[in-house]
Amino acid sequence: MNSGNIIAAGTVAPILYHGSKNGIIGDIRPISRRLCDFGQGFYMGTEKMQPLTLICNFPNARLYTLKVDMSGLRVLDIEVGMDWALLIAYKRGKMEHIKDSDIWCKYAAFLSNYDMVIGDIANDRLFVVLDRFFSGEITDAALIACLSALKLGKQYVALSERACGQIVIVEEQGISENERHALRVESAAHRQEGIRRAEEICKKHRRDGSFFDEIIESGV
Repeated sequence: MNSGNIIAAGTVAPILYHGSKNGIIGDIRPISRRLCDFGQGFYMGTEKMQPLTLICNFPNARLYTLKVDMSGLRVLDIEVGMDWALLIAYKRGKMEHIKDSDIWCKYAAFLSNYDMVIGDIANDRLFVVLDRFFSGEITDAALIACLSALKLGKQYVALSERACGQIVIVEEQGISENERHALRVESAAHRQEGIRRAEEICKKHRRDGSFFDEIIESGV
């Protein structure tokens, strides 16, 4: 079980952004959907565009600029790699067919005792690649190469009430219909470009590495 790295007093995260379909009502809490990259939490990103693309279809959407006091929090900063990918696989329900196995238990406990996790964003572009890996279409070598090429910024996920209590809203803004239309167009274009680049990378690595079922069966 992970004990966590306690962050020193006075440490502040970079300016972060959060998108909400209907606005934040009441206190900030770790109550996102369960099947998210790192499970239930309050999700924030370093790149302003990323949350905007998630909420551009909703007329009441709000964008929040945030500051986070990291003091005293137990934080895991997870690098892109197989732990990152397999943790997302677990949190998105891709390991239920091996429930209670050693590898399932490893990732079930991976975030135990942490207040916050920091990791690369797996938005729709990257999730296309992740889903191909989870379904056995590409290997871990192809996956890691894609992840390294398609950098989308970092996400900070407050997992505990304590972490959420140290988040401060700096600014809240709405999004006009014209802005939302422009965001939809830009998001679609970026998504197609990301898929194209990922396809090229996967072709180069189609014979390298191991497949998802091989990895989970080996328990590595």
